[in-house]
Amino acid sequence: MFNFDIITMAATLPAIIISMAVHEYAHAQVADWLGDDTPRRMGRLTLNPFSHIDIVGMIMLFLVQFGWAKPVMVNPANFKDKKTDDMLVSIAGPLANLIVAFITLAVLTVMRTHHIAISDGLYRVLLYTIILNINFAIFNLLPIPPLDGSRLLMALMSPAWQMRFLQWERFSFLILIIFAYSPLLGHVLIPLQHSILTLFTFLLSPLT
Repeated sequence: MFNFDIITMAATLPAIIISMAVHEYAHAQVADWLGDDTPRRMGRLTLNPFSHIDIVGMIMLFLVQFGWAKPVMVNPANFKDKKTDDMLVSIAGPLANLIVAFITLAVLTVMRTHHIAISDGLYRVLLYTIILNINFAIFNLLPIPPLDGSRLLMALMSPAWQMRFLQWERFSFLILIIFAYSPLLGHVLIPLQHSILTLFTFLLSPLT
């Protein structure tokens, strides 16, 4: 999913940690708001990255450029409206990533507009925070289990189609690996990334 060298790895580490922690915390917080205290009881209702980062997933991210965080477990039985609330919890992670990207871009825009001095290191962290959060949002919205996009898609399916869809879940890791290393990901990720950045830049134009 990402291309890393040693310098880039060091520069992007804070951005990766922020992206993962915010994403999982958003899932947990929205589930808690909607009546499911499972994430709270499991210690996931926090922005502390150590509660969300999967060590193996982090290592895999650097070794094979494909990784993951600890998924937030929820119990839809605790929701008042299982279908709608489950969709809200699923979309919360990607939406939180986009909000972080937008806020970070706003900070960077204000600093540039007012000619505020910024070190190369801080600039790279801010830049990677924007890019990685957008990428996390897009990637997690892919309709491939166990990504958030698959939960959104399943919520729109009939029970019969849900069962058929779940039969593919056992192949999901292999599908994700193939997709991550195929040109198809770039054809999806890059255009959407550019579109989102263009929209954010337009929305922030009054600050320039």
